[in-house]
Amino acid sequence: MRSEIVERMRGIYVIVDPEHTNNRNVIEVAEAAFNGGAATVQLRDKNSSKRTIVETATEIQKLANDAGSLFIMNDHADIARIVASDGLHVGQKDISVEDSRVVLDDRQIVGTSNALVTEAQESERIGADYLAVGAMFPTATKIDTRPAGLETLTEIRAKTSTHIVAIGGINEANLNAVLAAGADSICIASAITKAEDVEAAARSLVKLFNNAAISKENT
Repeated sequence: MRSEIVERMRGIYVIVDPEHTNNRNVIEVAEAAFNGGAATVQLRDKNSSKRTIVETATEIQKLANDAGSLFIMNDHADIARIVASDGLHVGQKDISVEDSRVVLDDRQIVGTSNALVTEAQESERIGADYLAVGAMFPTATKIDTRPAGLETLTEIRAKTSTHIVAIGGINEANLNAVLAAGADSICIASAITKAEDVEAAARSLVKLFNNAAISKENT
């Protein structure tokens, strides 16, 4: 069941964060991303009350269901369980994958953040359903991010078999290079969530991803 959810993740994965929407409603931004074809939307909210996050997450999960797409909750395993999100994303300093499983139901996936090959290998060993690898390039969306780069992505692809979501500073100019290095999905935040037309930006990147994926399969 979880493997089927992960396969549906293949495509553009959008992080929506109230701090990075140009003061627009985060639920409306998520809806526009889904309308543009995003395979996955993650809610990352470091500042709101838990009650507010639950309310927001509930609405985004409904949107994901309607779109036939996925919703991932960042950090909060309890909220992920409450709203029945498709999954949870955790960082290296957050609740562990093993502890997350105690809270989540059996169908919910767990992804981890990884900047090093050893971190990715350990995440795979403990059963992470997907590996977020980054930052690929400099990004202003998350100030405490660690660099990984294309070389690290290539090495992680060679040494693991788990679904890889590349993240960090990815846009239309460098997306092809990231896919070529081994990513299965591309995670994008500001290039979509700060765009004047969120839906159009998402649609453009989805089209670029799909075309690049087809070209990769044919080579």
